[in-house]
Amino acid sequence: MVNWLWAMFIMIGIVTAAIQGKIEIVNHAIFEGAKTGVTISFGLISILVFWLGIMKIAEEAGLLIVISRLLRPIVRWLFPDVPKDNPALGYILSNIAANIFGLGNAATPMGIKAMQELQKINPYPDKASPTMATLLALNTSSITLIPTQVIAIRMSYGSVNPTEIVGTTILATLFSTLSAILLDRWYRKKTYKS
Repeated sequence: MVNWLWAMFIMIGIVTAAIQGKIEIVNHAIFEGAKTGVTISFGLISILVFWLGIMKIAEEAGLLIVISRLLRPIVRWLFPDVPKDNPALGYILSNIAANIFGLGNAATPMGIKAMQELQKINPYPDKASPTMATLLALNTSSITLIPTQVIAIRMSYGSVNPTEIVGTTILATLFSTLSAILLDRWYRKKTYKS
């Protein structure tokens, strides 16, 4: 549906520019947009590769295991319906750890695997379970300590201090995560009571 809306907006823009005799503006925007997209992509790739390398070093050094152990009690509280030995818990822990370090793109495959594992234990396969909703809420609002992608974008646009947003990001994502958890718990209680 969204694809159709965007296609419609693009076609309306092109037709409007053609009718007004300003098609050269569309051509300029297309090429400038493509150039900007490539520039941003290279900036994102470099910072993502750097942080994926850091994550690999942290994994080899055992830091991710320590983080997983620290997060395990919280994850058990957030996902009480998931059996203790279910592989979904490992994927959830990895997803949360990657999101904490601002690696949203790296966290996505782990989130998808967690959802697939949660679907296997879902008593109602035609709709999302409360556990799946909790994971989606956490994944969307995740606490981020190092917003690597935003820093990369700011660097590619020549920001004087691309990391100045770190403190604000931590506060904003802490608030969004706490809000997501509170709303999730409220909806769970409301759903189970009715």
